[in-house]
Amino acid sequence: MDRSPLEAPAHRRTLLVMMPALNEEATVADVLARVPRQVPGFDEVQLLVIDDGSTDRTVALARAAGAAVLSHGRNLGVGAALQSGVAEAIHRGVDVAVNIDSDGQFWPEDIPTLLRPLTEGRADFVTASRFLDPALIPDMPWLKRWGNWGMSRLVSGLVGQSFADVSCGFRAYSREALLHLVLLGQFTYTQESFLVLSKKGLRMVEQPLRVRGVREHGQSRVASNLWRYARRTVGIMFSFIRDYSPGVLFNNAALLFLLPSIGLGAFFFGHRLQVGQFSPHIWAGFLSAFLFGLSAMIFALGQVAEMVSRLRSVQERQLYLARRYLPQVAPQRPGGLPPLPSAEAP
Repeated sequence: MDRSPLEAPAHRRTLLVMMPALNEEATVADVLARVPRQVPGFDEVQLLVIDDGSTDRTVALARAAGAAVLSHGRNLGVGAALQSGVAEAIHRGVDVAVNIDSDGQFWPEDIPTLLRPLTEGRADFVTASRFLDPALIPDMPWLKRWGNWGMSRLVSGLVGQSFADVSCGFRAYSREALLHLVLLGQFTYTQESFLVLSKKGLRMVEQPLRVRGVREHGQSRVASNLWRYARRTVGIMFSFIRDYSPGVLFNNAALLFLLPSIGLGAFFFGHRLQVGQFSPHIWAGFLSAFLFGLSAMIFALGQVAEMVSRLRSVQERQLYLARRYLPQVAPQRPGGLPPLPSAEAP
Protein backbone atom coordinates (compact mmCIF):
# COMPACT_ATOMS: atom_id res chain seq x y z
CA MET A 1 0.00 0.00 0.00
CA ASP A 2 1.43 3.39 -1.01
CA ARG A 3 2.02 5.95 1.71
CA SER A 4 -0.01 9.13 1.39
CA PRO A 5 2.17 12.18 0.61
CA LEU A 6 0.63 13.91 3.63
CA GLU A 7 1.46 11.04 5.98
CA ALA A 8 4.64 11.69 8.00
CA PRO A 9 7.20 8.88 8.12
CA ALA A 10 7.45 6.98 11.39
CA HIS A 11 10.16 8.22 13.72
CA ARG A 12 13.18 5.93 13.89
CA ARG A 13 14.41 5.70 17.48
CA THR A 14 18.18 6.01 17.66
CA LEU A 15 20.56 4.95 20.41
CA LEU A 16 24.06 6.46 20.54
CA VAL A 17 26.74 4.57 22.48
CA MET A 18 29.46 7.04 23.51
CA MET A 19 32.90 5.84 24.61
CA PRO A 20 35.49 8.31 25.94
CA ALA A 21 38.97 6.92 25.30
CA LEU A 22 42.56 7.80 26.11
CA ASN A 23 45.18 5.28 25.00
CA GLU A 24 42.86 2.28 25.24
CA GLU A 25 44.23 0.23 22.32
CA ALA A 26 44.21 -2.92 24.48
CA THR A 27 40.43 -2.87 25.02
CA VAL A 28 38.59 -0.42 22.74
CA ALA A 29 38.04 -2.83 19.82
CA ASP A 30 36.77 -5.60 22.11
CA VAL A 31 34.33 -3.28 23.89
CA LEU A 32 32.99 -1.96 20.56
CA ALA A 33 32.58 -5.48 19.20
CA ARG A 34 30.48 -6.47 22.21
CA VAL A 35 28.06 -3.53 21.99
CA PRO A 36 24.67 -4.96 20.91
CA ARG A 37 23.70 -3.82 17.41
CA GLN A 38 20.05 -4.67 18.08
CA VAL A 39 18.52 -3.17 21.23
CA PRO A 40 14.81 -3.53 22.08
CA GLY A 41 12.96 -0.26 21.59
CA PHE A 42 15.47 1.19 19.10
CA ASP A 43 15.71 1.03 15.33
CA GLU A 44 19.37 2.01 15.09
CA VAL A 45 22.48 1.80 17.28
CA GLN A 46 25.30 4.25 16.54
CA LEU A 47 28.84 4.01 17.92
CA LEU A 48 30.94 7.04 18.86
CA VAL A 49 34.42 7.08 20.37
CA ILE A 50 35.55 10.41 21.85
CA ASP A 51 39.33 10.40 21.56
CA ASP A 52 40.79 12.53 24.35
CA GLY A 53 44.28 12.91 22.91
CA SER A 54 45.35 9.28 22.45
CA THR A 55 48.89 8.68 21.23
CA ASP A 56 48.54 4.94 20.56
CA ARG A 57 46.36 3.03 18.06
CA THR A 58 43.05 3.74 19.81
CA VAL A 59 41.63 5.87 16.98
CA ALA A 60 42.61 3.44 14.19
CA LEU A 61 41.22 0.44 16.07
CA ALA A 62 37.97 2.28 16.88
CA ARG A 63 37.39 3.14 13.23
CA ALA A 64 38.24 -0.40 12.16
CA ALA A 65 35.63 -1.66 14.63
CA GLY A 66 32.93 0.47 12.97
CA ALA A 67 32.79 3.50 15.28
CA ALA A 68 32.78 7.17 14.34
CA VAL A 69 35.56 9.09 16.09
CA LEU A 70 35.50 12.58 17.58
CA SER A 71 39.02 13.76 18.48
CA HIS A 72 40.03 16.53 20.85
CA GLY A 73 43.57 16.57 19.50
CA ARG A 74 44.98 16.78 23.02
CA ASN A 75 44.09 15.52 26.46
CA LEU A 76 41.34 17.63 28.07
CA GLY A 77 39.94 15.19 30.64
CA VAL A 78 37.14 12.66 30.80
CA GLY A 79 34.65 15.37 31.83
CA ALA A 80 35.48 17.29 28.66
CA ALA A 81 35.12 14.08 26.63
CA LEU A 82 31.59 13.57 27.93
CA GLN A 83 30.71 17.19 27.13
CA SER A 84 31.82 16.62 23.54
CA GLY A 85 29.80 13.41 23.38
CA VAL A 86 26.67 15.12 24.69
CA ALA A 87 27.06 17.92 22.14
CA GLU A 88 27.42 15.38 19.33
CA ALA A 89 24.40 13.40 20.57
CA ILE A 90 22.25 16.56 20.51
CA HIS A 91 23.65 17.48 17.10
CA ARG A 92 22.63 14.06 15.73
CA GLY A 93 19.18 14.27 17.34
CA VAL A 94 19.41 10.85 18.99
CA ASP A 95 16.71 9.66 21.37
CA VAL A 96 18.96 8.10 24.01
CA ALA A 97 22.72 8.14 24.64
CA VAL A 98 24.67 5.58 26.65
CA ASN A 99 28.06 6.44 28.08
CA ILE A 100 30.41 3.51 28.69
CA ASP A 101 34.14 3.47 29.40
CA SER A 102 36.54 2.02 26.85
CA ASP A 103 38.67 0.16 29.40
CA GLY A 104 36.53 -2.98 29.68
CA GLN A 105 35.35 -2.48 33.26
CA PHE A 106 31.71 -2.61 32.14
CA TRP A 107 29.88 -5.28 30.15
CA PRO A 108 28.44 -3.78 26.94
CA GLU A 109 26.05 -6.73 26.81
CA ASP A 110 24.26 -5.12 29.80
CA ILE A 111 23.21 -2.05 27.79
CA PRO A 112 19.61 -3.30 27.31
CA THR A 113 19.33 -3.88 31.07
CA LEU A 114 20.72 -0.41 31.79
CA LEU A 115 18.18 1.10 29.40
CA ARG A 116 15.16 -0.68 30.89
CA PRO A 117 14.09 2.17 33.26
CA LEU A 118 14.24 4.58 30.28
CA THR A 119 12.37 2.40 27.82
CA GLU A 120 9.71 1.69 30.46
CA GLY A 121 9.26 5.42 31.06
CA ARG A 122 10.39 5.32 34.70
CA ALA A 123 13.48 7.55 34.40
CA ASP A 124 15.22 10.28 32.42
CA PHE A 125 18.70 9.29 33.58
CA VAL A 126 19.97 5.85 34.60
CA THR A 127 23.32 5.01 36.14
CA ALA A 128 24.79 1.58 36.74
CA SER A 129 25.30 0.88 40.42
CA ARG A 130 28.09 -1.27 41.80
CA PHE A 131 26.83 -1.23 45.40
CA LEU A 132 23.02 -1.25 45.28
CA ASP A 133 22.84 -5.06 45.06
CA PRO A 134 25.12 -6.76 47.65
CA ALA A 135 25.48 -9.78 45.36
CA LEU A 136 27.07 -7.61 42.64
CA ILE A 137 29.57 -5.63 44.73
CA PRO A 138 32.94 -5.99 42.94
CA ASP A 139 36.30 -6.70 44.54
CA MET A 140 38.12 -3.39 44.90
CA PRO A 141 40.61 -1.73 47.30
CA TRP A 142 38.96 -0.77 50.59
CA LEU A 143 40.12 2.85 50.24
CA LYS A 144 38.30 3.24 46.91
CA ARG A 145 35.24 1.52 48.38
CA TRP A 146 35.25 3.90 51.35
CA GLY A 147 35.77 6.91 49.06
CA ASN A 148 32.82 5.89 46.88
CA TRP A 149 30.63 5.48 49.95
CA GLY A 150 31.57 8.91 51.30
CA MET A 151 31.05 10.62 47.93
CA SER A 152 27.65 8.94 47.53
CA ARG A 153 26.54 10.17 50.95
CA LEU A 154 27.66 13.70 50.15
CA VAL A 155 25.96 13.85 46.74
CA SER A 156 22.80 12.19 48.10
CA GLY A 157 22.57 14.91 50.74
CA LEU A 158 22.95 17.65 48.15
CA VAL A 159 20.33 16.29 45.72
CA GLY A 160 17.86 15.08 48.36
CA GLN A 161 17.73 11.51 47.04
CA SER A 162 19.60 8.45 48.27
CA PHE A 163 22.11 6.87 45.88
CA ALA A 164 24.52 4.00 46.51
CA ASP A 165 26.93 4.80 43.68
CA VAL A 166 27.48 8.25 42.12
CA SER A 167 30.88 7.59 40.54
CA CYS A 168 30.12 4.84 38.01
CA GLY A 169 30.78 5.74 34.37
CA PHE A 170 28.17 3.45 32.77
CA ARG A 171 25.08 5.62 32.22
CA ALA A 172 22.09 6.28 29.97
CA TYR A 173 20.58 9.67 29.17
CA SER A 174 17.19 10.36 27.61
CA ARG A 175 17.02 13.17 25.07
CA GLU A 176 15.47 15.42 27.72
CA ALA A 177 18.40 14.74 30.05
CA LEU A 178 20.89 15.46 27.24
CA LEU A 179 19.19 18.78 26.49
CA HIS A 180 19.37 19.82 30.15
CA LEU A 181 22.90 18.58 30.84
CA VAL A 182 25.24 21.56 31.24
CA LEU A 183 28.60 20.43 32.64
CA LEU A 184 31.68 22.54 33.32
CA GLY A 185 34.13 20.17 35.01
CA GLN A 186 36.79 18.80 32.65
CA PHE A 187 38.40 16.41 35.15
CA THR A 188 35.29 14.26 35.70
CA TYR A 189 31.54 14.39 35.16
CA THR A 190 30.09 11.65 37.37
CA GLN A 191 29.03 13.61 40.46
CA GLU A 192 28.31 16.85 38.59
CA SER A 193 25.76 15.06 36.39
CA PHE A 194 23.69 14.12 39.46
CA LEU A 195 23.84 17.65 40.82
CA VAL A 196 22.86 19.36 37.56
CA LEU A 197 20.05 16.97 36.61
CA SER A 198 18.60 17.10 40.12
CA LYS A 199 18.26 20.87 39.76
CA LYS A 200 16.32 20.33 36.53
CA GLY A 201 13.85 18.04 38.30
CA LEU A 202 14.64 15.01 36.13
CA ARG A 203 14.03 11.45 37.30
CA MET A 204 17.27 9.65 38.22
CA VAL A 205 17.43 5.90 38.80
CA GLU A 206 20.17 3.41 39.71
CA GLN A 207 20.35 0.06 37.95
CA PRO A 208 22.43 -2.62 39.73
CA LEU A 209 24.88 -4.20 37.27
CA ARG A 210 28.05 -6.28 37.37
CA VAL A 211 31.23 -4.20 37.10
CA ARG A 212 34.87 -5.14 37.13
CA GLY A 213 36.37 -3.68 40.34
CA VAL A 214 39.90 -3.23 38.96
CA ARG A 215 40.98 -2.46 35.41
CA GLU A 216 42.52 -5.34 33.51
CA HIS A 217 44.91 -3.05 31.61
CA GLY A 218 46.56 0.15 32.81
CA GLN A 219 45.41 2.59 35.50
CA SER A 220 42.35 4.79 35.84
CA ARG A 221 43.00 8.31 34.58
CA VAL A 222 40.48 9.71 37.06
CA ALA A 223 40.89 7.71 40.28
CA SER A 224 44.57 6.72 40.07
CA ASN A 225 45.32 9.29 42.80
CA LEU A 226 42.48 9.21 45.35
CA TRP A 227 43.50 12.38 47.17
CA ARG A 228 43.61 14.37 43.92
CA TYR A 229 40.30 12.81 42.90
CA ALA A 230 38.68 13.74 46.22
CA ARG A 231 40.05 17.29 46.08
CA ARG A 232 38.80 17.91 42.55
CA THR A 233 35.39 16.34 43.03
CA VAL A 234 34.80 18.26 46.27
CA GLY A 235 35.79 21.38 44.34
CA ILE A 236 33.17 20.56 41.70
CA MET A 237 30.49 20.19 44.38
CA PHE A 238 31.54 23.44 46.05
CA SER A 239 31.25 25.20 42.67
CA PHE A 240 27.80 23.67 42.19
CA ILE A 241 26.57 25.05 45.52
CA ARG A 242 28.12 28.44 44.74
CA ASP A 243 26.54 28.60 41.27
CA TYR A 244 23.10 27.06 41.90
CA SER A 245 22.43 27.70 45.62
CA PRO A 246 24.60 30.67 46.64
CA GLY A 247 22.16 31.62 49.38
CA VAL A 248 23.02 28.42 51.27
CA LEU A 249 26.73 29.22 51.09
CA PHE A 250 26.71 32.96 51.74
CA ASN A 251 23.83 33.11 54.25
CA ASN A 252 25.34 30.38 56.40
CA ALA A 253 28.73 32.08 56.26
CA ALA A 254 27.13 35.40 57.24
CA LEU A 255 25.35 33.69 60.15
CA LEU A 256 28.64 32.11 61.22
CA PHE A 257 30.09 35.59 61.83
CA LEU A 258 26.86 37.21 63.04
CA LEU A 259 26.35 34.90 66.02
CA PRO A 260 29.72 35.59 67.71
CA SER A 261 29.23 39.29 66.90
CA ILE A 262 25.96 39.30 68.82
CA GLY A 263 27.51 37.35 71.69
CA LEU A 264 30.50 39.69 71.99
CA GLY A 265 28.22 42.73 71.70
CA ALA A 266 26.01 41.43 74.51
CA PHE A 267 29.07 40.82 76.68
CA PHE A 268 30.43 44.30 75.87
CA PHE A 269 27.27 46.20 76.77
CA GLY A 270 26.43 43.89 79.68
CA HIS A 271 29.82 44.70 81.22
CA ARG A 272 29.07 48.44 80.77
CA LEU A 273 25.77 48.10 82.61
CA GLN A 274 27.36 46.15 85.46
CA VAL A 275 30.44 48.26 86.20
CA GLY A 276 29.58 51.55 84.50
CA GLN A 277 32.48 51.49 82.00
CA PHE A 278 33.63 49.63 78.91
CA SER A 279 37.21 49.12 80.07
CA PRO A 280 38.99 46.70 80.14
CA HIS A 281 36.86 44.94 77.52
CA ILE A 282 36.88 47.53 74.75
CA TRP A 283 38.37 44.80 72.56
CA ALA A 284 35.01 42.97 72.68
CA GLY A 285 33.24 46.00 71.23
CA PHE A 286 35.74 46.38 68.39
CA LEU A 287 35.69 42.67 67.59
CA SER A 288 31.87 42.59 67.69
CA ALA A 289 31.68 45.52 65.27
CA PHE A 290 34.25 43.92 62.96
CA LEU A 291 32.41 40.59 62.85
CA PHE A 292 29.08 42.36 62.30
CA GLY A 293 30.51 44.31 59.38
CA LEU A 294 32.02 41.14 57.92
CA SER A 295 28.68 39.36 58.26
CA ALA A 296 26.84 42.21 56.55
CA MET A 297 29.38 42.25 53.69
CA ILE A 298 29.06 38.48 53.12
CA PHE A 299 25.26 38.74 53.19
CA ALA A 300 25.38 41.52 50.58
CA LEU A 301 27.69 39.43 48.39
CA GLY A 302 25.21 36.58 48.73
CA GLN A 303 22.43 38.76 47.34
CA VAL A 304 24.57 39.60 44.33
CA ALA A 305 25.39 35.90 43.89
CA GLU A 306 21.67 35.08 44.02
CA MET A 307 21.02 37.55 41.19
CA VAL A 308 23.85 36.01 39.13
CA SER A 309 22.40 32.56 39.82
CA ARG A 310 19.04 33.67 38.45
CA LEU A 311 20.73 34.97 35.31
CA ARG A 312 22.46 31.61 34.96
CA SER A 313 19.09 29.85 35.19
CA VAL A 314 17.74 32.05 32.41
CA GLN A 315 20.81 31.36 30.24
CA GLU A 316 20.54 27.62 30.78
CA ARG A 317 16.88 27.76 29.82
CA GLN A 318 17.84 29.58 26.63
CA LEU A 319 20.53 26.97 25.95
CA TYR A 320 17.96 24.19 26.47
CA LEU A 321 15.62 25.78 23.94
CA ALA A 322 18.45 26.31 21.44
CA ARG A 323 19.53 22.68 21.79
CA ARG A 324 15.98 21.45 21.39
CA TYR A 325 15.02 23.47 18.35
CA LEU A 326 18.42 24.01 16.70
CA PRO A 327 20.14 20.60 16.93
CA GLN A 328 21.99 21.25 13.67
CA VAL A 329 24.28 23.79 15.37
CA ALA A 330 27.88 22.52 15.35
CA PRO A 331 28.92 20.75 18.60
CA GLN A 332 30.88 22.97 20.98
CA ARG A 333 34.32 22.01 22.18
CA PRO A 334 34.91 22.17 25.96
CA GLY A 335 37.26 24.69 27.49
CA GLY A 336 36.36 27.59 25.21
CA LEU A 337 38.04 26.01 22.17
CA PRO A 338 36.61 26.41 18.64
CA PRO A 339 33.59 24.27 17.72
CA LEU A 340 34.22 20.62 16.95
CA PRO A 341 33.31 19.25 13.55
CA SER A 342 30.86 16.39 13.42
CA ALA A 343 32.39 13.04 14.29
CA GLU A 344 34.34 11.40 11.51
CA ALA A 345 32.87 8.12 10.33
CA PRO A 346 35.12 5.06 10.09
